[in-house]
Amino acid sequence: MNPSSTTPSALRKGIAYGLQGTGAFLAVLAALLLGQWSEVALLMAPFGASCVLAFAVPESPLAQPRSIVGGHLLSTAIGLVLLHTAGFHAWSAALALGLAIIAMQWTRTLHPPAGADPLLVMMAGSAWSFLWSPVLLGSLLIVAVAWGYHRVCRRTYPQRWL
Repeated sequence: MNPSSTTPSALRKGIAYGLQGTGAFLAVLAALLLGQWSEVALLMAPFGASCVLAFAVPESPLAQPRSIVGGHLLSTAIGLVLLHTAGFHAWSAALALGLAIIAMQWTRTLHPPAGADPLLVMMAGSAWSFLWSPVLLGSLLIVAVAWGYHRVCRRTYPQRWL
């Protein structure tokens, strides 16, 4: 057995990592169960990466509610605008991602997982309702679960709401 793996520091890290994973588990479980119960989509793949930020590095500007909710909303809206005006093409998908990055930077809502949103909605041919569900409702749920989780763990989250 490696002696360093049993030190108090290693044990504390292991517990912290386990708790972070538990937070993400709870957020995704809540999204899936509430979505199943309400018959409203509350989860999309990029939310997995949002959970990594919200639970593993909650102090990061990228993990704040403004970035999680705003980044996903803005990026998805840009993807939907291009999808419904220009259609899905290589150039329009690439343009949507580029514009999403510019818009998130400009509005201080940079959230890397949201970079996948314009590509997702364009490739899936999503309807405008995708902006409401799962994007808005799901991102708000992640923030709510992260807020509650960090309160229970006695950590400060968010660093700022807006």
